[in-house]
Formats: sequence, C-alpha cells, structure tokens
Amino acid sequence: MVRLFAEHLDISYGDRAIVKDLSLSIPDKKITTIIGSNGCGKSTLLKALTRVIPHQSGSIVLDGADIAKENTKKLARKIAILPQTPENAPGLTVGELVSYGRFPYQKGFGRLSAEDHDIINWALDVTGTQFFKYHPVDALSGGQRQRVWIAMALAQETEMIFLDEPTTYLDMAHQLEILELLQKLNEEQERTIVMVLHDLNQAARFADHLIAMKNGEIVKAGACHEVITADVLKTVFRIDAEIGMDPRTQKPICITYNLIKGA
Repeated sequence: MVRLFAEHLDISYGDRAIVKDLSLSIPDKKITTIIGSNGCGKSTLLKALTRVIPHQSGSIVLDGADIAKENTKKLARKIAILPQTPENAPGLTVGELVSYGRFPYQKGFGRLSAEDHDIINWALDVTGTQFFKYHPVDALSGGQRQRVWIAMALAQETEMIFLDEPTTYLDMAHQLEILELLQKLNEEQERTIVMVLHDLNQAARFADHLIAMKNGEIVKAGACHEVITADVLKTVFRIDAEIGMDPRTQKPICITYNLIKGA
C-alpha cells in the first residue's frame, strides 16, 4: 500500500537545481532509507516530502491530496520530521519540549488536556526518557537528546516519521539504540519510517525499502538486496565494493571497498 508518493518532482535553491524530475513511492508501514553521497539531494528530498521546503514543479500526494494545498495543522497530524540538527532548546525541560508535539491538536492558546499529558508520558515511556522529564534538555547526552526529540515526534501522534541522519554525532552503541527504537516503533506500532542514513550497513540492516540517489536523481529503489550491490554502489559512490551476507540478519553487507580513481 502507498499513501505518499511524488511525481516529476523538481526542487531548486535559487537557480541551482537539486532534485530533477524525480518520482517515488513510500511503502506504508515500512522503513524506507535514502542513501547517497553528500550533496546528492537526500536531505532536500526529505524536506520537500514533509513540506519544510517548497518544490518548483511536480506533485507530492499524501492520502490522495496534494500536500502543497493541505492545511498545516492537518498535515502535522500525519507527518512528523526530525531534522538533521534539531534546534537548541535552551531553558526547556524534557517534558516541555516533548509537549510541543501536541501543538497540531491545540486550539488557539489552549492548555494541555489530560489526554495530551497521557500521550506525552506515553512518548517518554516508549523512548526511555521518562526519568529525564524534569531535566533540562541541554544537560543530556547526545543520545539522550536524540531520544527526546523522537519522543516529541511520537507525541505528535503521526503515522509517518521522517528523520534526517538521526545517528549523526552518536557513538556506535547509541546509533544502534536509536535505530532499534525506530525499528520497534515500526514493528509494534506500524509507524512508517523514512530516514536518511550515511552508513550503508546500517541502512541495509534496518530498512525494508532503500532509495539510492545521485545528483538529484534516483539510481535504484527497491529491497535491500536489489540496492546494496556492487554495480549500484559503483554508480552512486564511485567505490569498488565487496558485498557479503550479514549472518545475523541475512541482509547484504558491504565488507570492504576501494575508491575508483579517475571515475
């Protein structure tokens, strides 16, 4: 099933074209990961799909409606986005930050209802951040802060969560912690997860659907074994890769690679 798709999408920054005539579908209730080299348009595409930035031509359709014409609060009840570098939250406690996820459901300057508080506490519990509820966000570690931002996205109660490089600046253990949390949300709550990742093996391990981009275009989209191949990685990253099988997940894994010089 597909609820979100784009057709003939063009996205530019000024006179510079970033994404060109791109069409894609996001599988519902699955984890989709976008991979590609720096500057290929991954983050730009993610922002356009969530209407953070406009697109110049083409269409992005969610539940049969063009998102460019959708009411902002109504869209925010369907899509949550965690940017690559979340804004600082000086002076806010964890609970206060997570409560911002309830904004799409507020009327005027209405106070949080009992239901809102229940949902906030649930989001804190699911992400393992309830203990930090009254702690300043600035006092947390990088991994803890990332889980708090995900809690805010969960409090938004959307069926789709978009994340731009959610493991950036985290060590290996915290990276795995965040990705396993997202996998749990997908499996247990059927949240549609769309994210950008740099690590190919993490992308293959956690994704149901992969999209490989180069120069604002899709090189290959499909299941992990269709995208993590020597030919695709050669085209996308200019590397000569040895691909094997992860014995724990039975997913493809990039064992080693060399840069293709002069390519």
